Amino acid sequence: MTFNDIFKSSFLENVSEFSILDTVIGLAVALVIGLFIFIIYKKTLTGVMYSSGFALTLVGLSLVTTLVIMAVTSNVVLSLGMVGALSIVRFRTAIKEPVEIVFLFWSLAVGIVIGAGMIPLAVIGSAIIGVILLLFANRKIHNNPYILVMNCTDENAEKAVLDILGKDAEHYIVKSKTITTAGIELTAELRTKDASTSFVNLISRLPGVGNATLVSYNGEYLS
Repeated sequence: MTFNDIFKSSFLENVSEFSILDTVIGLAVALVIGLFIFIIYKKTLTGVMYSSGFALTLVGLSLVTTLVIMAVTSNVVLSLGMVGALSIVRFRTAIKEPVEIVFLFWSLAVGIVIGAGMIPLAVIGSAIIGVILLLFANRKIHNNPYILVMNCTDENAEKAVLDILGKDAEHYIVKSKTITTAGIELTAELRTKDASTSFVNLISRLPGVGNATLVSYNGEYLS
């Protein structure tokens, strides 16, 4: 075996097996499905603002994964080397919502399936996943829980606050009560009726109530 034979078997054959048309079609389909995932992410977002960087990551992840899988499926040695190279990669971006993990794995799965040549599976599977996510995202099962923090000057103000919570809140539990020389600080966990927070205004206008802050578990707050 000469040097030319080794060079031809390890490099030129791989170049000849490379199909530009298959690559373009695979990347085009990955781009379309990646944009579809991006749209579903915006539609199912529970917050007011979304991370444009994370949304762009969903599209890019589909494209990059497709390209990598196309390469490793044609060469076993390359696939083993790719595993070793990717083992040093660390994803350190904080996940704000648990549902973001679903979109990350969705983008990865799309890239893997398209790279393996199963484009119909990627299209049909993405359509089904998108419909399911839209249905569950637009269906409100229960009201979000809130934390209400209040500062009262005396026990009469405390009693008036608890009376309002008993009438206007669906359910509430006093989580903590701190008594200082300045007054009483109450922290209550509650669920609102019909997502109404107007009772906070009533509490803040009570005599002896210094301030009232309503904080949701996802970081949004009303005061």
